[in-house]
Amino acid sequence: LGMKTHDFLLELGTEELPPKLLLKLSNSLKDNLSKELEKLSIKSDSIKAFATPRRLAISISELQSKQQDQVLEKKGPSTQSPEMAINGFAKSCGVDVSELEKKELGGKEYFYYSKEETGQSVSELLPEAIEKSIKDIPITRAMKWGSSDYSFVRPVHWLVIMLDKNIVPAKIMGLESNRITKGLRFIDPIIELKHAKDYEQVMSDKAQILVDFAKRKELIRDQVLSVAQKNNAEVVIDELLLDEVCALVEYPRAFSGSFDKKFLDIPQEAIISAMKSHQKYFHLVDIQGQLLPLFISVANIESSNIKAIVDGNERVIHPRLADSEFFWNQDKAKKLEERLPDLDSVMFMKSLGSMGQKAKRIESLSSHISDLVGFDQKASARAGLLSKSDLLSEMVGEFADLQGIMGGYYATNDGETQAVSAAIREHYQPRFAGDKVPSTNEGLVVAIADKLDTISGIYGIGQAPTGSKDPYALRRLALGLLRILLEAKIELNLKSLIDYSLNLHLKEVDRSCGDDIYSFMMDRLKAYYKDANIDSNVYEAVLAVSPESPLDFHLRVEALNEFTQSENSKSLIEANKRIANILKDSNEKNETLNPKILIDDSEIKLFNASESLSKKLSGSKDYQEVMKSLIDLKDSIDSFFDNVMVNTDDDKLKSSRLALIRKIRLLFLSVADISYLSS
Repeated sequence: LGMKTHDFLLELGTEELPPKLLLKLSNSLKDNLSKELEKLSIKSDSIKAFATPRRLAISISELQSKQQDQVLEKKGPSTQSPEMAINGFAKSCGVDVSELEKKELGGKEYFYYSKEETGQSVSELLPEAIEKSIKDIPITRAMKWGSSDYSFVRPVHWLVIMLDKNIVPAKIMGLESNRITKGLRFIDPIIELKHAKDYEQVMSDKAQILVDFAKRKELIRDQVLSVAQKNNAEVVIDELLLDEVCALVEYPRAFSGSFDKKFLDIPQEAIISAMKSHQKYFHLVDIQGQLLPLFISVANIESSNIKAIVDGNERVIHPRLADSEFFWNQDKAKKLEERLPDLDSVMFMKSLGSMGQKAKRIESLSSHISDLVGFDQKASARAGLLSKSDLLSEMVGEFADLQGIMGGYYATNDGETQAVSAAIREHYQPRFAGDKVPSTNEGLVVAIADKLDTISGIYGIGQAPTGSKDPYALRRLALGLLRILLEAKIELNLKSLIDYSLNLHLKEVDRSCGDDIYSFMMDRLKAYYKDANIDSNVYEAVLAVSPESPLDFHLRVEALNEFTQSENSKSLIEANKRIANILKDSNEKNETLNPKILIDDSEIKLFNASESLSKKLSGSKDYQEVMKSLIDLKDSIDSFFDNVMVNTDDDKLKSSRLALIRKIRLLFLSVADISYLSS
């Protein structure tokens, strides 16, 4: 018989929850409650979390009404044991010896006691499970309120716990459970819930509140897009900002406002940052992508008087933009170059010196790299030296996310060349996964130099990432640096570059960790290829021949990946494995290839083919071409192994045959060790 099931609802009403944490809190509560129910072996169909600024809720469908009944069985002494032991066992089970069962086990008979334990009903178990689930939400700064002993991320005001139509009696954080919830703040209609499963519907019908975070987010998106359309403009929707707005409003109403055109003389990134970070406004652009003096905001209110709200918001944004205008004018009065002495008093990191020292290291590295790859050395070095000066500007002091971007504007204002301004602007790229790599040669160089300087320095003072901890985001920096080399096709020996960078640091930095840094960085490529769905064996096969330039590495991976798609690759991979095994016990010094003593047609054919291929491929970096040519050797190799016994008794012949297959192996190794590809 199927067990009876219920619809369950939990809602915790709170003061406004911190917007950036809302989804975390909500998911944590859901995961915790799932875990608690699992521990109690109570099954259910689906569990769903709801979250608004002032409520966390969980609904569960088809929750079992009680735990499964269990039969507990205890094994006792054997029937041959002394009477005392048998009586003691019966007594510990609280029964008479006559009530024990006998069972055979491994040819011996034992006493057993079994007892049926009925599962507890879910309504008895829920209060404790819920209380623990709430308590286990990780909160960095918990609040206490009133004279209570309770603490939570914000004070709590009401508690709903229901199974179907019934309240589950409980007292948690000083609140008695009930079926009463509240609507929008300031109107606060009292809403009585009749049944647990109606929660989402009732909140929408009675209070116009979408409790489902994702649905509310899409509603806000639609409202914002439609307000933009009314203004004949394009709105730029930043997903993180949309999430934050969704976590700030229960009852979204989007509206637009405008600001004074004169502020458009400030760099647009600065206006956008002021609107986003201070006011949570979405910005609007025209068809050309130029900023318009408009914004869209989302109110948390059903307002008949929207005009008052618009006026209020326009009044608030004016001083914010006036501040940015003041910073911009103030900053322009001092050149980036004039700020260099002040960078000496800004710490980069203990043991790694000041930001001024870092800027000089970036200058040296940029000069060195641009020399190696033939880019403009003077412009790269200049951009490298000035790349950190904007950290001292008022604007970057206010909006840290504008570092680099503002430096580009100030450089242009100082009369630096376009190449220098662009390089300063772009040198933090790629800032995150999916961000573009710099678009100019000098930008690429300074971006490599800055990232490498940070990685080598922090790694060199023993602060390498461990496990999941990576406080200085070195993994992200390393992947960004590698992406630049691969995507912009820059050929650089990374190993020697790491050593060059280590040598520029202060003496506290360990000069001997270059190999570790190289391995750490190449490890990031593994993840990069995994995302690109390239088999990890392909990565390992290339790693085995340790190319020191990531671009070279990448070209080999691409060639090998294509090779594995060809039907001839299987037999070549097997042949390679065979060759590697035969050569394991041979010493290259004892091998001499004397073509005159080769006797079998197939070995002569293989020798001739390998000769002409060696000439053709010598020093070739076109790995795809090399792999294609090697595929043409397939038949000769197969025929060699079908007809020739390598380990013959004739030592000279054996030595020549070993040398011949070593030659074949070396041809393959000029790209990668494909014996790694065998499954």
